[in-house]
Amino acid sequence: QVQLVESGGGLVQPGGSLRLSCKASGNIFSIDVMGWYRQAPGKGRELVAAVDSGGSTNYADSVKGRFTISGHNVKATVDLQMNSLKPEDTAVYVCNIRSGSGYAYWGQGTQVTVSS
Repeated sequence: QVQLVESGGGLVQPGGSLRLSCKASGNIFSIDVMGWYRQAPGKGRELVAAVDSGGSTNYADSVKGRFTISGHNVKATVDLQMNSLKPEDTAVYVCNIRSGSGYAYWGQGTQVTVSS
């Protein structure tokens, strides 16, 4: 059973930076899309950023210009560099990898808290 292992969350002051990393524990063949979602308390899960097998990226409007996603299909890793963090970025961030067959793998989530 392939699992996604996330790291890099934590507490940071407003304006600070964090880098989230996600790695699959086994092989995932024919990766289609890799991405990061987040869920804040009392809110639904939202897509933060995604990168497809061709390298095209997609970002939520709220993070454009501040966050950068990078993925490596062969290694099945996806990172999220988060700069200029705001309190409203506080959420549990969850990694997602979808294979070409449509199967979606999910991580357990990592907490990001932006607070002074």
